[in-house]
Amino acid sequence: MTVAPAGPGFSTTIEALRLHEWQLGSGQPTLVTDQFSAADFHLIVDDQADVHISSKDGRFYLGWFPNGRPGTDGEGWAIAVAGTGGVPGYRMTFDTETPADIVAAAVACVLATSRRV
Repeated sequence: MTVAPAGPGFSTTIEALRLHEWQLGSGQPTLVTDQFSAADFHLIVDDQADVHISSKDGRFYLGWFPNGRPGTDGEGWAIAVAGTGGVPGYRMTFDTETPADIVAAAVACVLATSRRV
């Protein structure tokens, strides 16, 4: 026995419920780090092989911790933008297994909002 669909859009709803394949794994960190130029940013690789990138004005920071940031539960990336006297800054973190493509997209959005003053 077959049952007729329950109105228009039924097959679209069924399709939306199907399983999806999602990108997993940390990927290539150079997708993130290659967005920074030596003219505008400082890059430091410390003795733990963690990477620290900061804007020359000190208001932007990106940290990449391949083995997890010390004192956290698997934090792999940290992005921070310092605020001003009247507007607070913000911070976001991603764990070590967040795909670099996703972190790169977040960094690209942050960099796109910056402007010289």
